[in-house]
Amino acid sequence: MEKLVSLAKRRGFVFQSSEIYGGLGSVWDYGPLGVELKKNIKERWWRSMVHERHDIEGLDAAILMHPKVWEASGHVAGFTDPLVDCKQCKNRFRADDPKIKGTPGQPDAQCPVCGSKGTLTAPRQFNLMFKTFMGPVEDQAAVVYLRPETAQGIAQIGKAFRNEITPGNFIFRTREFEQMEMQFFVKPGTENEWFETWRAERMKWVEGLGIRPEKLRWHQHGKDELAHYAADAYDIQYEFPFGWQEFEGIHNRTNFDLTNHQQHAGKKLEYLDPKTNERFIPYVVETSAGADRTTLVVLCDAYTEEEVRGAEAADAAEGGEQRVVLKLAVFPLVNKDGMPELAHRIHDDLRRHFNVFYDDGGSIGRRYRRQDEAGTPFGVTIDGQSTQDQTVTVRDRDTLKQDRVATAQLVAYLTQKLAG
Repeated sequence: MEKLVSLAKRRGFVFQSSEIYGGLGSVWDYGPLGVELKKNIKERWWRSMVHERHDIEGLDAAILMHPKVWEASGHVAGFTDPLVDCKQCKNRFRADDPKIKGTPGQPDAQCPVCGSKGTLTAPRQFNLMFKTFMGPVEDQAAVVYLRPETAQGIAQIGKAFRNEITPGNFIFRTREFEQMEMQFFVKPGTENEWFETWRAERMKWVEGLGIRPEKLRWHQHGKDELAHYAADAYDIQYEFPFGWQEFEGIHNRTNFDLTNHQQHAGKKLEYLDPKTNERFIPYVVETSAGADRTTLVVLCDAYTEEEVRGAEAADAAEGGEQRVVLKLAVFPLVNKDGMPELAHRIHDDLRRHFNVFYDDGGSIGRRYRRQDEAGTPFGVTIDGQSTQDQTVTVRDRDTLKQDRVATAQLVAYLTQKLAG
């Protein structure tokens, strides 16, 4: 994991927020490459969930909502994690932290940081929502919350905030993050069928990202894991370097949401079926994916270390070296190699169709290595022959094979290659 974090910072994917001030715990900024990668994932989700379906609409709900929304949803009372403190070293942990030995609050409990025994407090519930005040007066009447999830909208992508006790593992568990969530309203009695349908749809979408199937698995929530609103829930888990962890969940929320909001707001939220004239409170099947966690899945699955042998390399500069490769489709590389006018013309032409990066620093071998780490699938190199016959060399990141392509055919060539 340390290698991936280093690469992400080095190549401008993700780096520590407020770094010149020592950083802010578990808060991260996305650089030029990272923001493009996450944007592509979000756009792919939106196209799949909203544009390609006739039964889902998109929304962009506000981050700040009336506090009664969160009271009705059960978040004020029930959106908690068990917290324990070490009285010796003052560190805090989730009570279910696997590094804790023994039972918190008992003499056999051992602190995972300082090793002291009997110093861990008994678990107490800690609400994960960030609280703030709306307006000029900071009193109880002005309390509002930063939303801990986007699910109070319908299909949307947006920021959420949780005051996590133990954030960590890079961008896996953070206090500020983005979610891609969808609430699917169904007639009572059909929720189980729709639940299985959405399980299949979401796994199909994840596999469509190119994630290795052997790195994916389902985890069904046991009775002690289910959220207060759920009748059934499954997580899609990925085998990260730090173990199997979930990055998307599918939940049968029953009619919990609309029933509670109807009671708290005093407004009818029933649906009238125009065909049967039947009234009912819809059940909800929810799909909830972390945009940041999905980005981390893609980065982990794409990270590759390999030896480039001279016999396999298309250029002597590539032989006999170990290279780090992110097998992503990000952008082509243009190398002027002493031909600036032609290189700039090709660069300007390509950037109308793709995200393109112009790299003219250092030897050709070093440029290739930089772009391999960034995930660049193709490198376009201009050389002496280019000015004579208007052709360039296109180098494939994965095979290291080089093709000679006419500049007039570059867009069509790259479009076909990127389409797979």
